[in-house]
Amino acid sequence: MPDSEAASARITAEEALALHATGRPGKLETRISKPLVTARDLSLAYSPGVAEPCLRIARDPALAYEYTTRGNMVAVISNGTAVLGLGNLGALASKPVMEGKVALFKRFADVDGIDLEISTEDTEEFINCVRFLGPGFGGINLEDIRAPECFIIEQRLRELMDIPVFHDDQHGTAIVAAAGLINACHLTNRDLSETRLVVNGAGAAAIACVELIKAMGARSENIILCDTKGVVHRGRHDLNQWKSAHASDTAARTLAEALAGADAVFGLSVKGAVTQDMVRGMADHPVIFAMANPDPEITPEEARAACPTAIIATGRSDYPNQVNNVLGFPYIFRGALDVRASTINDAMKIAAAQALAALAREDVPDEVHAASARQLRFGPDYIIPNAFDPRLIFRIPTAVAQAAMDSGVARKPLTDLRRYTRDLSGRLDRTANALDMIMESVRASPKTVVFAEGEDEKIVRAAIDYARRGFGRPILIGREDRVHAALQKLGLRLPDEIEIHNARVSSHNAAYTDMLYARLQRRGLLHRDVQRMVNQDRNVFAAAMLASGDADAMVTGLTRSRAVALDAVNRAIDPLPGHIPFGLTLMLSSRETIFIADTLIHERPSPMQLADIAVGAATHARRLGHEPRVALLSHSTFGQPMHTTVHGIREAVAILEQRGVDFEFDGDMSPDVALEPRVRALYPFCRLSANANVLVMPGLHSAHIVSRLAPRLGGGSSIGPLLLGMSRAVQLISMDASVSTIVDMAALAAHQAANTPGS
Repeated sequence: MPDSEAASARITAEEALALHATGRPGKLETRISKPLVTARDLSLAYSPGVAEPCLRIARDPALAYEYTTRGNMVAVISNGTAVLGLGNLGALASKPVMEGKVALFKRFADVDGIDLEISTEDTEEFINCVRFLGPGFGGINLEDIRAPECFIIEQRLRELMDIPVFHDDQHGTAIVAAAGLINACHLTNRDLSETRLVVNGAGAAAIACVELIKAMGARSENIILCDTKGVVHRGRHDLNQWKSAHASDTAARTLAEALAGADAVFGLSVKGAVTQDMVRGMADHPVIFAMANPDPEITPEEARAACPTAIIATGRSDYPNQVNNVLGFPYIFRGALDVRASTINDAMKIAAAQALAALAREDVPDEVHAASARQLRFGPDYIIPNAFDPRLIFRIPTAVAQAAMDSGVARKPLTDLRRYTRDLSGRLDRTANALDMIMESVRASPKTVVFAEGEDEKIVRAAIDYARRGFGRPILIGREDRVHAALQKLGLRLPDEIEIHNARVSSHNAAYTDMLYARLQRRGLLHRDVQRMVNQDRNVFAAAMLASGDADAMVTGLTRSRAVALDAVNRAIDPLPGHIPFGLTLMLSSRETIFIADTLIHERPSPMQLADIAVGAATHARRLGHEPRVALLSHSTFGQPMHTTVHGIREAVAILEQRGVDFEFDGDMSPDVALEPRVRALYPFCRLSANANVLVMPGLHSAHIVSRLAPRLGGGSSIGPLLLGMSRAVQLISMDASVSTIVDMAALAAHQAANTPGS
């Protein structure tokens, strides 16, 4: 898997170990996809019901794809002989990496996987082990196996097995790098077939790059491969069969000589291998892919200083044009599995590279712009798509599936590619992508966040993590001695960027008191009342700090109920003009996200408030990548049974009709009508074209109960409630919030600050 110095700089060994050890150890667990509640469920799923699919598969092995997980299951397999850049750590030590690879398969392409660590360095033993495990899987992803054994293993397994076998360290890098090269050639008016390419490094990834570029039409005489001894040329007698296949007939013997006049260089070697003098000796507008991790062969700053017109890519996330394998392997397997491909051939790899290149040349969606500090537009600094581009899930698999069908390796051809594309676009919930991009956008534009309960150990840890992850500057409200006592107890050091403000003795105390007194003097409060409030209530002090512009956002709620905290916040901060404040909770499952409102403020919303809440919730859902379909919920459905509480909901629907809102909505309806197509079919006049994803509750009691109960019953998770509609960015956490939840809410508050008018 690709690494980056930017990521490692923000992550300590303790943090990484804590993530892997907290709760259920590791990163994976098994989930049951069928109900196993009653005795009948057990009889159907196991004995005696399981006998029938076993008999059917015995008669027709292809039915394993219909009755088992095989069609969506990939084995991620390693012997640990080349773990990341750490060397031969052995099979067991490779397991965290393999688990991570399985997690990426699921996260980006909804491909299920299992990691298998094989404790042998004997090539034949390894091949036989994988070969005989094959019937349980739809594909094999080989990982972190050293060269040259990886070439032998992959080649033999492809010959022996009738499912895709793919060594990602080779082909994943090659596919993404090839996509970047296609676009670099496009920008510099080069023809790929005539492009003179030097590949420095002769390991698995480097040789795969050479083979793929040649398969795409590059001429062999225009590609020079180099290893640690210099140019791989035909006069050498120390070459294995994989290097000798790409030996050049050239007089060049060193990397510097090979690069003289070259159009492009792929670095898959070590830090510092390419110098500025080498770059100056290349052709005009050179293409430099320095992909060594964590340190590239030459940094973009050094390369650009040597040649300002160079097009540069690296393996790192803190520079433009990251060659990231996650752009490839999840989607390639997705397409291969969906057509039951017998292999992943050159045609499929080329199709993936071309689809990635084409995607980078298109207009970039707004949610992808949000993940970057700049507007992304096709050009020298944007030749490879962003890893969080939501279009990847339906663009790349579709291209791969089409290539598999065209090349004759698809055993289940698709009859309707348009429908397949639509199915792919809905396969993954977009909220996860949106939240990831929100975090990236905060890193790109860091914000100062006030943690009002600064003496609490959880808050101290969260503030340190907030700063460490690059989200911005935290401010802790509390007494210095108590904060430092908490730090000492935790064995932590306070980073320099974190400030501590003691409300009672703060130099801002008088200004905040005067500001609040001007707001509250006609609400029955004397100046000394306000002074006491600022001195003694940290939420009031933090809110005043925020209202005065001394911070960008605020987080509170760990030590006091949300209602108490919100009352303090309201003393200093008003609703956003023209908006209604409300709480929105995101309910996340593996398949969908449902937005529930109002889960925080309005005990019994009026019809006008219900309509405003519906508009606000729909707007936020759309910002997170969802096309809103709003259901105004009730115990009744379209008047049955009729009750006095239903009238307000119907009035809210009428208000939305009058406003001519640009999203689907309907009500009154019960949750089963909103979320179950078969029940909704009984009401053909219902305006919702599909299941509702925004549920507006009739009252705070029902909203709170559902949002707190559902995650505990359904196995999903929740985020929120998010406080929306305030003129300044404030988020209220729950009293049982974990440190990671506090940090997430602080980052969401920081993102809200960047997108709230007047903040």
